[in-house]
Amino acid sequence: MRTHTLAAVLAAALAFSATASRAAEYRIDPAHSFVQFRISHLGFSWMVGVFDRISGSFAFDPAAGPAGQKISVEIDTASVDTGHAERDKHLRSPDFLNVRKFPKATFVSTGYEGDARGGTMKGNLTLMGVTRPIAIAVKKTGEGNDPWGGYRAGFEGTTTLSRKAFGAGMNLGPASDTMQFFLSVEGIRN
Repeated sequence: MRTHTLAAVLAAALAFSATASRAAEYRIDPAHSFVQFRISHLGFSWMVGVFDRISGSFAFDPAAGPAGQKISVEIDTASVDTGHAERDKHLRSPDFLNVRKFPKATFVSTGYEGDARGGTMKGNLTLMGVTRPIAIAVKKTGEGNDPWGGYRAGFEGTTTLSRKAFGAGMNLGPASDTMQFFLSVEGIRN
């Protein structure tokens, strides 16, 4: 009888462990996630745009601590949209993003510092064939049940990147070298 009890306890512990690890995995909802950017236009004004086709997955499990938090994102560079068709066509060209040669940008996390409310997500961004480490300031915007029987979690993040570091496009002067990014990611728990 004792062997059966021990086996039942071990089986329950393994089942709980498997459920807990699955509970932390989310797939990014592309309909509710985007990467927005802002760049100075020659130092005279701001140009704002968005990459609105992103996909990927993340792990969010506060009980696992910083080591349990990770994300992998893929951005469709051709989805750049500034609200001006001719400018968007130019941004997709070899002068800037060269989307035919580099159709995807990716971010893969390498570490997290913070708690369940927010912190700094570090990782490698690959853009136009160049990979560089970056840091994104992140904070949780919410989590809970959705109306369709699923469970969701949402996060936002900000970072500033040097275009020159990634070889991203023609020189527009010193005011236009850095770009500010705002990311909004919503995931559906697997």
